[in-house]
Amino acid sequence: MADLDITTLLRRFRAGDRAAEEQLVPRVYHELRRLAAAYMRREKPGASLQPTALVHEAYLRMVDYKQVEFKDRHHFFALAAQVMRRILVDRARARKAAKRGGAAGALPLDEAIELGTPKEDLLISLDEALDRLSGLNPRMGQIVEMRFFGGMTEEEIGEYLGVSARTIKRQWATARLWLQKELAAGGQ
Repeated sequence: MADLDITTLLRRFRAGDRAAEEQLVPRVYHELRRLAAAYMRREKPGASLQPTALVHEAYLRMVDYKQVEFKDRHHFFALAAQVMRRILVDRARARKAAKRGGAAGALPLDEAIELGTPKEDLLISLDEALDRLSGLNPRMGQIVEMRFFGGMTEEEIGEYLGVSARTIKRQWATARLWLQKELAAGGQ
């Protein structure tokens, strides 16, 4: 029932109903905050952007996407995860530019997962590799985005994509291997 309520509120909000937005925000805020916290765990300790600020910036960007019609709550949260990723990548690029360059080194995906705090170069390289993977296999790109960046479980991803958690686990392993090879090769 909650999914239906959120989907209904999203549609009413997109139709211009401001009262729907006032009802929607409290219902989605906790999940958006959880997504933002998952992203921020991978940022450098002491990062200037906090999860709450990331939620607010992502929400403002999503409200401006007038042409996007949210199909359901899963679509809304998938877009939110994508917007948050873009915000963090843009910030990483800006920090890197502020440092006046430095070649992006090839770093393995496992290092990013284990460290939990990717450097600007790794985040940018991972973003570019993920874009290439999405071009080759859009579903694997979605799985990586939802699992690595969004902190979703295999079961949650499977429910969203309409496949079994076992299929997600297999494709996640394949996507990780592909990304590791891509990052090790420096994207060449």
